[in-house]
Amino acid sequence: MTRPVDSGVIFIARLALAVLFLWGGVMKLLGYSGFVGYLHTKGVPFVQIAAPIATAVEALGGLMLVLGLWTRPLALGMAAYTILSAVLGHDFWNVVDPTIQHDMVIHFWKNVCIAGGFLLLFVTGAGGISVDAARAPKRHLL
Repeated sequence: MTRPVDSGVIFIARLALAVLFLWGGVMKLLGYSGFVGYLHTKGVPFVQIAAPIATAVEALGGLMLVLGLWTRPLALGMAAYTILSAVLGHDFWNVVDPTIQHDMVIHFWKNVCIAGGFLLLFVTGAGGISVDAARAPKRHLL
């Protein structure tokens, strides 16, 4: 059981995580062919499958975070997705230009930190301001 203040903080944390993914998903939709091309340059296998999955994960996952819907399983999936994105998209170990490599290192570790936030969300759950809380069976004290 969480205190009301805890639920508010968890809600803000969900929104903070969701912003990045909602924005990313919408940008992928608006520039879909560019996104597909980027995946090709990164050597991502099965791009025709990976691109729509990545777009859906970001857009729908972001929306589900805002709503607090199926938060615990979503948090695990988003943590895995974020680590996979770090490894495939921010592969600083393959970059020779020091300036670009520095930028890639920052983005790689940023993704690792975001995954850590998702793991915390997995532990805490969605909090009281969520669809998950509204759907939970109510306990009656007798």
